[in-house]
Amino acid sequence: MEKPLQLRIPGPVPLPPAVMRELMRPAINHRGPEAKAVNQRVAEGVARLFGSSQPAVLLTSSGTGAMEAAVINTVAPGDKVLVLVGGRFGERWAQIASALGADVDELRYDFRIGANPDEVADRIRGAGYRAVFATHNESSTGVLNNIAGLAEAVRSEGDDGPLLVVDAISGLGGAPFRLDEWGVDVAVTGSQKCLMSPPGLAFIALGPRGLQRVESIDTPRYYFDLRKYVRRLPETPYTPAMPLLRAVDAALGLIFEEGLENVYDRHRLLRDMVRAGVRALGLSPWTEDRVASPTLTAVEVPEGIDGEAVRAVMRDEYGVEIGGGQGDLKGRLWRIGHMGYAFPPDVMAVLGAFEKALAKAGWKEGMGRAVAAAQEVWVNWA
Repeated sequence: MEKPLQLRIPGPVPLPPAVMRELMRPAINHRGPEAKAVNQRVAEGVARLFGSSQPAVLLTSSGTGAMEAAVINTVAPGDKVLVLVGGRFGERWAQIASALGADVDELRYDFRIGANPDEVADRIRGAGYRAVFATHNESSTGVLNNIAGLAEAVRSEGDDGPLLVVDAISGLGGAPFRLDEWGVDVAVTGSQKCLMSPPGLAFIALGPRGLQRVESIDTPRYYFDLRKYVRRLPETPYTPAMPLLRAVDAALGLIFEEGLENVYDRHRLLRDMVRAGVRALGLSPWTEDRVASPTLTAVEVPEGIDGEAVRAVMRDEYGVEIGGGQGDLKGRLWRIGHMGYAFPPDVMAVLGAFEKALAKAGWKEGMGRAVAAAQEVWVNWA
């Protein structure tokens, strides 16, 4: 018999039953009244997660497509931009901007501690940057950046200063995001992380300065021309992926039924359970506690342990799959996802499989303690 697989990578995530049921429904007219109502609920619901007063733009694309759309609608070839790089997805911003002809400067920061707003403020002062690109939740390292602080730093250049454009793909819906309050100009996300839906949809929120740039910039664009999307809201200018939109609609219903603050609190609980369990095994979380992501935890692979072999045993023998490191961190990190459709018993199962796989790999320190440590956090959670 095939073993059920508990997917605990940093996305895609397991789907709630209500979301899976939506995916099984018959096709509908994507220009009909039912589709329009779904689009409206999704655009407004995702905007609520973004903390935006304006409906979100709906794209049939991966999150990377939304990143490209954000660049091509805010930056012209030759424009000078600053990219904050603290992991694989900060690097992706730089790659996209370079491919589209921007003059890219990088500000690399310690992958364990996140971007420093003061350093950003110093770097952009009088530098003439057109935009600053940042990552809310760097899923390659498990760092949650201080977007409020970064927004304040960028705003210090005034209304004529650079835009702040944020990748919120792996954090939105698992950690607070307040686009309007913080003064973020553009933010993007995808469907397959905390939105508990399959990959294939992306969403963009635009603040007033972001929208003004979208309307005024003279860059060649067609499918990703956000002016077309804004003018057609809540409909899309091109064929939408209606089954996926209905799935996101169902997922948003679950999120708002639970209550946003309760959702954020649950993600913080799962984070603290994982970190306590990891430390009980004598292992080290990759990031400092003050910047620890609530949606995934990166764990440093100890010397003498084959991290990929541990992952394989977890997957093949215990039916639990976690992520590995990316880029330069491949083989150096495990990444445990606890985003979206994830609850304390899921963490207990992951840590139990992790303990057993580590013991098979020769790591005997703390054997049996991870589950107990996580359970103590759960029991005492206020």
